[in-house]
Formats: sequence, structure tokens, C-alpha cells
Amino acid sequence: MADKLTFIIPGKPQYITMMRLAIGSAANTAGFNIEEIDDIKTAVAEACKNISCHGSEGFAEEYQVECLVEEGKLEISVEDKSSKHMIEKVKKPCLDCPNEGNLGMFVIQSLMTRVELEDSRCGKKTIKMVKEK
Repeated sequence: MADKLTFIIPGKPQYITMMRLAIGSAANTAGFNIEEIDDIKTAVAEACKNISCHGSEGFAEEYQVECLVEEGKLEISVEDKSSKHMIEKVKKPCLDCPNEGNLGMFVIQSLMTRVELEDSRCGKKTIKMVKEK
């Protein structure tokens, strides 16, 4: 039976590192080795950046990271939960983010076993990732 972890994260970029550490710990619990854990942490950081930031004038107010932990398997979902993207960017490095966001998706797909990107009708995105041993 899988253990379910759910995090509601403010869209501020400084919380991405916290998510990397939390998901890295979950990956360790699932039995992944250090290289696999680093891959998972990188994929999650890219997904958090993609969901909270890329292609928007401001960062998402909040997003949700959900992780199902099983022996030898992680299922991770990063979903935009905000009603608007209003946390203003101090520097606007992402104004032409679609290219950078596409690169991030390529990185995620190369590191994880399966990846799915969902766009809702209201413009919110969800990235679902699976890593299996």
C-alpha cells in the first residue's frame, strides 16, 4: 500500500529547494539509490518551476505537490492550485519562458520513467511523473 504525501506550496521560488529535499527523502524511503534520488529531485524542481512560473507575468500563488510512495516506485503530481499568478517577479527572467519551460519538460522526461502534462480549460497545468526502479 502506498503512502500519500501532500504539500501545498506558496508559489515563491525559494520553496523549490524545500520540495527537492522533501521528495528526495521520500525517494530514499522508496528505496532509490543516490543517483536516482538526484534525478528525481531535479525533475521535481523543474516541474515546480514549470507549474509556478514559466510563461506567466507573476508566480502562482500556490501549487500542490502530491507524492505516492511505494517500494521501488514514486508517483509525483505537481498541480497549479492558484486562482491567479499575482506574486510579482522581482526580476523577470522568465518572460520568454516557453522555450525554457520546454527544456525543463525535456529534462523531466529524460529523468523519469513516465511523464504526463495536463492543461485544464482554465489554463492551469499539472505535471504527473512516475519513477520506477
